Amino acid sequence: MAYQLDFGPMLAHADRFAQGALMTLELSFAAIALGTLVGTAGAIAASYGGPALRRGVAAYVEAIRNTPFLVQLFIIFFGLPTVGLQIDAVAAALIAMTVNLGAYATEIIRAGVQSIHRTQIEAAAALAMTRWQTIRHVVLVPAFEKVYPALASQFTLMMLTSSVVSTISVEELTAIASVIDSQTFRTFESYLVVMVLYIALALLLRGAFFLIGLFVFRRKRQVELLKHLPRRTVPASRLVPGEAS
Repeated sequence: MAYQLDFGPMLAHADRFAQGALMTLELSFAAIALGTLVGTAGAIAASYGGPALRRGVAAYVEAIRNTPFLVQLFIIFFGLPTVGLQIDAVAAALIAMTVNLGAYATEIIRAGVQSIHRTQIEAAAALAMTRWQTIRHVVLVPAFEKVYPALASQFTLMMLTSSVVSTISVEELTAIASVIDSQTFRTFESYLVVMVLYIALALLLRGAFFLIGLFVFRRKRQVELLKHLPRRTVPASRLVPGEAS
């Protein structure tokens, strides 16, 4: 028997899909902001910290990058209460997403930090800049500029990974689809709508990060544009006597 698509029940629950998409975006943006801070601190520690601090950051990065996000989520949501730390599902989801993104961001930003040539740091020292001023202005700004595309891709992946938090009953997009599926028995339509919404959210994030990059790194664009502009030559007749070569 041929299956007939019926999106009527999906339209009836459009407001719930919108609420799920909003929760997905809220979790994603919060995790992106906090994860970037964790990644920046981790990259600085891994590049300029002492041996013990570097080993600690390396252990954190390897532990997170070599375990599934679902396991990390369960450790936080089900494990922490056993030691007396009671947290709700949304807080557990945000912590897990931040910890996960922080590890990947640490490696991405560290690659950018290590790409800064030592002569630039030596020039900052010659200008009597403090260590923090050197890290902030000479290292971090160009480092972020170099790795921004990779970071933006990781941010988008984090938004897609947020679907896993539905396993602890966080009412984000995938969880809402599961509930609607159980109520309408239209599995194919429910998850087809969710797939389209995830694609739309991913494109929205990619467009937003692209515009942010254009705004934040506009100075580099101006410099690159000047490099490609044709140089104007001044006719010898207009030169001041004694300036002609």
